[in-house]
Amino acid sequence: MATEYGQGYGLDSGSGFPGSTERRHLLPAALRAPVDLRTWLELTHVLLSLPISILLFTYAVTMVSLGAGLLVTFLGVPVLAAGLAGCRGFGSLERMRARALLGLEVADPEPLRVTKPGAMAWTVAVLKSGASWRALLYGVLHLPWAVFSFVVAVNVWVLGWALLTYPLWFWVFPVYAGQEGVQLYGDETRRIYLDNPFEITVTALVGLLFTIASPWIVRALTMVDRLLVHGLLGPSRLASRVVELESDRGVVVDTAAADLRRIERDLHDGAQARLVALAMDLGMAKEKLQEDPQTAARMVDEAHGEVKTALQELRDLARGIHPAVLTDRGLDAALSAVASRCTVPVRVEVDLVERPAPAIEGIAYFTVSELLQNVSKHARATWAGVEVWRTENRLMLQVVDNGVGGADVSGGSGLAGLADRLDAVDGILVVDSPAGGPTRVTAELPWRGEHVR
Repeated sequence: MATEYGQGYGLDSGSGFPGSTERRHLLPAALRAPVDLRTWLELTHVLLSLPISILLFTYAVTMVSLGAGLLVTFLGVPVLAAGLAGCRGFGSLERMRARALLGLEVADPEPLRVTKPGAMAWTVAVLKSGASWRALLYGVLHLPWAVFSFVVAVNVWVLGWALLTYPLWFWVFPVYAGQEGVQLYGDETRRIYLDNPFEITVTALVGLLFTIASPWIVRALTMVDRLLVHGLLGPSRLASRVVELESDRGVVVDTAAADLRRIERDLHDGAQARLVALAMDLGMAKEKLQEDPQTAARMVDEAHGEVKTALQELRDLARGIHPAVLTDRGLDAALSAVASRCTVPVRVEVDLVERPAPAIEGIAYFTVSELLQNVSKHARATWAGVEVWRTENRLMLQVVDNGVGGADVSGGSGLAGLADRLDAVDGILVVDSPAGGPTRVTAELPWRGEHVR
């Protein structure tokens, strides 16, 4: 992923780069741009691009040509691998330069996957790595663009400042060049010089326009550099997606393990302990049955109450795993049942023509259930609302309450865990909860049609 500091020259934060302090500016952004730190950093990047690109292009073409020429022998393969490895090294330097001068953060590409130790395994890994070939492509493509951007930036920049400062140095021409000023036009019979006050003033104004436009031209040129660095020297989309899926898999595994521990704890501390006590009570009642029938009857009656309580705890536990009403009747009925247990009145609206896949349906149910639990415990609300609908290929959930607000996804709260669960299936959780309320939590899940159950 690539990110940039700041969004333009008109930022209140100064240059838009790290370390800049917020301040108010008296001049508008257009007049401030030629002397802004960001402008000079971007110009420095353009000026450095030419020598660096020449060096990188020369290295890349030389090593690849040498390696390709030696492929008829065994030496061509390691030479080609060494050339690609060098291009990867240049790519690291280019990412550092873009970070320092353009404020562009680009993650490192996927590392080499060396399956076993040894020079041959490393050579194969370099040749198979897509990042190596993208770095080589960057070295080849960047030179022509560096030449173009260098020529344009230098000419526009020098022309702008030269014309702008013309009133300060036009005297050089009559003193040292023997002419009245800069020659604007000349032929065999006539010559026009910029020498009177009006012409000098107009020249300076034209220079001011070029000077004001120069930073934006340089910025446009560096946009291509940003695209090249991000597209060719950063991680590929596939690699980024693999990393994301690996992270999501870790979240899913951790969540599943936490759920298993919760179920085990609930069984051990609740129903299991109650059933053990019930077995002991029934054993004592059996011993009392002949000696004291009344006491035995009372103990059996108490055991009967314990059975009912244990059954209710098992029902609640089963509902927490996957409620039967969700499987049988879908989200509308299941969410209505959850809403009926909330401590405040809840209005439920489910607008779905068909049911989503069971996995998505289960995540949607538990998302709403946990959000309504938060309303009951923390919101101090008098009413809440739940809406569920489908938008194209996304399932949308929204829970609203008129409580005190202040809900925050950060800080390791329950909302953070909920956001991680949704992220594991490419979902999104958005919390809008200003202090004083109301709170609006919107969840977005990928829509997958109902499969055979």
